[in-house]
Amino acid sequence: MRIGIYGGSFNPVHNGHIHLARTVADELGLDRVYLVPSRISPHRSVAEYASPEDRTAMLRLAAQCDERLRVSTYELDTDRVSYSIYTVEHFRRKFPDEELFLLIGSDMLLSFDKWFRFEDIMREVTLAAVSRENGDIGLLEEKAEQLRKFGEICISRSSAVEVSSTEIRKKIAKNQDFTCYIDENVVQYIRQKGLYRA
Repeated sequence: MRIGIYGGSFNPVHNGHIHLARTVADELGLDRVYLVPSRISPHRSVAEYASPEDRTAMLRLAAQCDERLRVSTYELDTDRVSYSIYTVEHFRRKFPDEELFLLIGSDMLLSFDKWFRFEDIMREVTLAAVSRENGDIGLLEEKAEQLRKFGEICISRSSAVEVSSTEIRKKIAKNQDFTCYIDENVVQYIRQKGLYRA
């Protein structure tokens, strides 16, 4: 089985996140993609950050569109800093014999060699980097070539969906329309809960 791991704050989850997960699943023939919401400091304002429970609920609603998408609360359930190596090791223990892929955005690939224990991550998984901005493939390929001495890297050539959770939160706070960026079930959840209001 081929399994993807896709972490992020998902605050809120939007169409760009889901497009990325499904596109990589299609390109690499992944059987499952686990969406892993990260821990966020409790000192952040409620207007800016939804609770772990709300972010998880929104992810589960958004993931209903594709049976390959699953939600893992591993990082939310642990007390330590959510370094990616710990998450990767968790999935390696859970799936000792499966092929694991870590999905990351292009901005993350460009700084990947600064990540905590990045060499250990690359020993356990194949990196699957996805373009966040149209036209950055050349930069990605150059960085991937530098990193391939540590492990396997795939570059997705699909067109990027340029959507930002930050911009969506700003639109909601200003009472502007945001519905084209988010799954309709998640839109309803945000409205019912009054999330991201100024």
